[in-house]
Amino acid sequence: MGEGSGNLPPGFRFFPSDEELVAHFLYRKAALLPPHPDIIPTVDHHQISDPWTLTGKALQGGNKSWYFFASRCDGESGGASENGYWDAVPAEDQVISSGNRDVGVKKTLHYYAGEGIRTSWVMHEYHLLDGVLGSTSRSRRKRTQPAAVSYNYHELIMYVEMANKWVVCRVHESAAPASLHDEVGGTELSCLDEVFLSLDDLDEALFRSKRLQLES
Repeated sequence: MGEGSGNLPPGFRFFPSDEELVAHFLYRKAALLPPHPDIIPTVDHHQISDPWTLTGKALQGGNKSWYFFASRCDGESGGASENGYWDAVPAEDQVISSGNRDVGVKKTLHYYAGEGIRTSWVMHEYHLLDGVLGSTSRSRRKRTQPAAVSYNYHELIMYVEMANKWVVCRVHESAAPASLHDEVGGTELSCLDEVFLSLDDLDEALFRSKRLQLES
């Protein structure tokens, strides 16, 4: 799979809605159906602990967003590294289809640099609601199989539980937090800028500490 939007026709940008990410792309992934189109890569969440490492691993879509599939079995899609960590917001949002049906859940995570400096990087992690895949699979089996044909319900439930392990993630850089926005006179900061600012603050604190030791 190529980097960025190289798999899209010229002039096209990948910018799906929440419903499209869940009801089309994630559903087909979870249901073990052939992807159409096959443009979102599957990434080990340990490989994207830092957001600036997404280039070349995730699909870069419109509005400077990155997309990838990850396994729920590996935990949250964002891990931790020596540079920072992802932290989830407690509240989750429902993803509602055009038919006014709850089809998924959107979890929001923020990236924190160092030991707790919140940056402008945001990850949205989408997963199917429990039962969505199973109910759709059962209705499909009923439509395609003769009435006399039966199937093992427990095997179907096991298949659903295994297939529903996937999430699809969207990562983007939003406006800087208010505190950081004020510090630089209204200029938005990138993740690396915020890391450098935190290091500058640390150096200044160490300098003041040494100066007080010399004066005492």
